[in-house]
This record gives sequence, structure tokens and C-alpha cells, in this order.
Amino acid sequence: MRFCYAFRRFSDYPYLGNAFDMDPGKLTDKFLNRVNEMGFDGIELGMECLDRIEGGERGLKEFGKRLNDLGTPVLAIRAGGLMIDPEKGNEYLKRSKRAVIFAEILGSEVVNGAISGSSKSPYIDTGTRLIPKSGSALIGAQPMGYFKSQDSSRDTTMPEYEMLAEKFVEISEFAEEHGLNVSCEVHQNSPVDNSWSAKLVNSLVNKDNFGINPDLGNIIWNYDIQEESCEDAIKELAPISNYWHCKNLTRINFPEDNRTLFIRENIVGGEIDYRFSVEAMHEANYSGMMAIEGVFTGDQFYSDKLSLDYCKNLWLNLEGE
Repeated sequence: MRFCYAFRRFSDYPYLGNAFDMDPGKLTDKFLNRVNEMGFDGIELGMECLDRIEGGERGLKEFGKRLNDLGTPVLAIRAGGLMIDPEKGNEYLKRSKRAVIFAEILGSEVVNGAISGSSKSPYIDTGTRLIPKSGSALIGAQPMGYFKSQDSSRDTTMPEYEMLAEKFVEISEFAEEHGLNVSCEVHQNSPVDNSWSAKLVNSLVNKDNFGINPDLGNIIWNYDIQEESCEDAIKELAPISNYWHCKNLTRINFPEDNRTLFIRENIVGGEIDYRFSVEAMHEANYSGMMAIEGVFTGDQFYSDKLSLDYCKNLWLNLEGE
């Protein structure tokens, strides 16, 4: 098994940046050497970062060579967005295709997309009343842990799934020409937010280089009460997965408010049983990477190495059987 570092905190003293709004110039040798020393095989970067690299193809090649030389190649690229959104869908589609081109230049393996859209209302539907949204440190982030989820599978129609599948077919065929895989992430505030919706989209796309990213944490924090258990979800999704975001968290439910808050943990903590999940993926002959999403706070290098070492041990025990 190979392990990709999908870091969600970017701490490089004296700089503290937003990992979802990265400046590629801030990826110092010190930071990347630490990542390499942790034992990761490479990293995941988003298009919001890669689009800022100057110099066109030459600039990307130089950037990629530097990261390769430091032992932290760009193994995966994030490029999401709701491609059937009337306002921004075409923009998201173009960005996904651009990500495929970037991935080929950088030697990446997969383009991952969470198909969430931009906010449609300044209010949150709690199930009993509307309340104003508060600010978020995550660019374009939507609220989680409420009674209602924007653009959810509960509200998506079959014609919308068919249109979405057409977009993924277009991207997958384009990616196939460039030797790349495409992964659709199970994600909150999106039409693909649980196992049945992911299986539906996968069957509609029906391409060898297309698969699902079974991010179990996104199932947990989509609603105040999760729609399905992580154990049930991973058993359904493992056979169709080709990339895997892994994080963990603990739920704190306030039933009187139809509200759940979440404490982000490393992989060892939290409510997701990764031993069970890894065994499900192993049984399904999963051949993709395990992309460990890092912690949001604290010493990311200490916490995320704990996660990595734990996951490596799980796979080592299974692959040695």
C-alpha cells in the first residue's frame, strides 16, 4: 500500500497557511523534507495551488521535479465542484480537465473531485428555523452537522444524476487519453454523499478509469444524524474505490437543536474503525492509495505520523498474511 499526505494544516514556522488555499511558493524544502521523513510516498495538492504556478508547462515541470527530488511527488490532484451547477458548472468542468493536463505533466496518478457547489443561501436550515451562516476558515465551505444538507442525494433527481454522469464520462475519457484515473469523492453537501448515490454514479459512468473516493468522515459529518454506518458504507464502496481520503472525528450531538458538532482527531482517535475499513478495502483488492487527511490543529507532523504508522501497520499485517 502507498500513502499520500493530504495535509489539512500547513504549519511551517514562522508561516501558518491555509492548506485549502495554498501558495506554491510557500512549500519550502523544510516542510517537504519533514513530510518525506514521516514516511509518506507523496502529497495531494489542489488546483487552487497549482493554478498559481507561473511559467506554464515549464513552470509545472520545474515544480514537479523539485518535489520529486525531495521525495514528495504530487500523487493526486484535487479539482472538484458541482459540474451541473447552472452558474459555475462549466468552470468546474474546465478546471477538472485542466487538472488532468497538470497531472500528466507532474506525473500524478489520479484527479479527485468533490462535487459540492457554492453556497445558495446566507441561511442554514436547522429543521426548525433558519439561522445566518457564520464565517468559515475553509474556502467555499458549507455547514455540516445540520438537519439539511445543500445539494444532497435526498434532493437530487435522476435526470440530475444522469447529467452529472455525462460530465464524468467526458472527464474520464479525456483522462484516459492522458493515462489518468478520475475519482468522485463521497462528500457532504453534494449529490454523492453516501454509498447508494456513489454506486449509482459509478454505474452510470461505467468507465475503467473512474471510481469512488469513499471518504467516511464526510458521511459522518454531513448531517446531525449520519445516514449510514461507516462499516456498512465501506463494505458497499470498497469494490468500486480507486482513491481514499481518510480522516477521523468524534460526534457531539445536540438532539434538541437538530445539531451535531465534530472534534477532528487523528486516524487513531475518533469514531471510524479503520481496522475494519482497511480489511474491507483489502478484501476488495483495493489498488489505489490511502490518502491521509491531516489534523486541523496542533502539531501536524507528530499527529499525522501517528496516523501514518498506524495505517502502515494495518496493511502490513494484512499483506503479510
